[in-house]
Amino acid sequence: MEMTLAAQIAMWVLAVLLTLVGVSGLVFPALPGAPLLFAGLFMAAWADGFAHVGTGALILLGVMALMTYVVDFAASALGAKKFGASRRAVIGAVIGAVVGLFFGLVGVIIGPFIGAVIGELSLRLDFEAASRAGIGATIGLALGAAAKLALAFAMLGIFLIFRFF
Repeated sequence: MEMTLAAQIAMWVLAVLLTLVGVSGLVFPALPGAPLLFAGLFMAAWADGFAHVGTGALILLGVMALMTYVVDFAASALGAKKFGASRRAVIGAVIGAVVGLFFGLVGVIIGPFIGAVIGELSLRLDFEAASRAGIGATIGLALGAAAKLALAFAMLGIFLIFRFF
């Protein structure tokens, strides 16, 4: 069934909006960034009748979208570990990141820090080591955000390559 021009334009507008909100959501935790970004790219492929961006490309983009979640959780834990945190502090950083999601941007920033500090203090009462673990978790979080944005721009690049080349 052939799509009308108005429907195709509406799909492209929705695709662009979803993509922009999705990229924003990778930085602002209140929005589900990766799923919205993928939905926008999927909608753009659909608007073209999947003529340029097909199943293989969409599977690759979907895997990359899922990778943003892996990067998000792993970054805080690895950052804490790099600063000499114990296993409990690493687990605390991951828990803090998950709990922090429910408290918006502030929660996402300080959740891994608080989780790592509590995890380290549960093992030994060394405030200096606990602070280092928290700082490592926070640095890991920042590096994770950068990695998520890199994945998002790679997704956009891959989509554009399939679409136009």
